[in-house]
Amino acid sequence: MKLATLRIEGASAAVRVDSATATIIDGYTDLSDLLTDPEWKELARSASGAEVDLVGADYAPVVPRPGKIVCIGLNYQSHIREMGRELPEYPTLFAKFSEALTGPYDDVVVPAYAAAQMDWEGELAVVIGKKAYQVPEQEADTYIAGYSVINDYTMRDYQYRTLQWDQGKSFEKTAGFGPYLVTDYALGSRLETRVDGELVQSATTDDLVFTPSRLVDYISHIVTLQPGDVIITGTTGGVGHARTPARFIQPGQTVEVTIDGLGSVRNKAIVK
Repeated sequence: MKLATLRIEGASAAVRVDSATATIIDGYTDLSDLLTDPEWKELARSASGAEVDLVGADYAPVVPRPGKIVCIGLNYQSHIREMGRELPEYPTLFAKFSEALTGPYDDVVVPAYAAAQMDWEGELAVVIGKKAYQVPEQEADTYIAGYSVINDYTMRDYQYRTLQWDQGKSFEKTAGFGPYLVTDYALGSRLETRVDGELVQSATTDDLVFTPSRLVDYISHIVTLQPGDVIITGTTGGVGHARTPARFIQPGQTVEVTIDGLGSVRNKAIVK
């Protein structure tokens, strides 16, 4: 099943994506709202609200208001190798703020003072479907609502000002997120990132060092994961700052991240 949050006539709605149309899940303004209901999956399956034509639909961030966004650094073997590091024993965790999220096809508007070293990071996102505390890995899949795609713009000069990465990862409305929440995705499909059509990242999602189930286990032994929380699982090799010479997103360029089975996000960089 595919779910989404659409902007409709100045408001938003949680919808079930059927094919060329979507069905509004009445009573829920977005997927953040829907996922707080323990019966969210059945409500989505049985929804019979108004139909929306998806041609030209305006997609909001798929889960617009997560209480927590937990990011994982250095989690693809290919990316770890290109950075010259050893495989980690534990996940590297850092936070992203919800204000960093934007729609999967929205322009990313970046202030000029932060635009010198914009980098691309195509990533798989995991969305939590029910309250998870001290969950063992073997049960973790039952706590995951589904998966989505995120285009995790990173301002490298801000990121490396200090040993803590958060400041380069949370610029306002720089992370295209969506278009769908897919409830039945399985690891192993192809993740690709393109800049103005040029392939710059390519891997399969089973190259992850720490799988979604292991991450739910690890994080939930630190803090309770709530419905609608998001785990961003890390990027693969091919990022711009690891190249020789380093390469960064230029004003006007479009970054597209695609994961087979989950769809694509596509954002154009506008510098102001």
